[in-house]
Amino acid sequence: MIVQLHILQAAADYVQFLAAPPAAPTGGINTDGILSFFATKILPILLCLLGIVFIGRANKGEVSKTITSSGIAILGLVFMAGAGTLFFVGDNLVKLLFGG
Repeated sequence: MIVQLHILQAAADYVQFLAAPPAAPTGGINTDGILSFFATKILPILLCLLGIVFIGRANKGEVSKTITSSGIAILGLVFMAGAGTLFFVGDNLVKLLFGG
């Protein structure tokens, strides 16, 4: 008897869903939240790991390799910052050219 009531309730819910399906979400992906999460949670951990690697190499006496790795890491950070800047500049250019 209880199983039949559950089946009837599920059927009624399905009929109600078909009569008035839920509205599609109007918002998009929260890219600001995603960028904020990466900037506040992931990036500091990666920088900490880089620092540990550099300190480990410097303690072994591999100063030239440490300087080279540090330079590459700094260039990588510059490229990432440039990509973020281009993202916002590109967004503004699209709005300027196509209106919006």
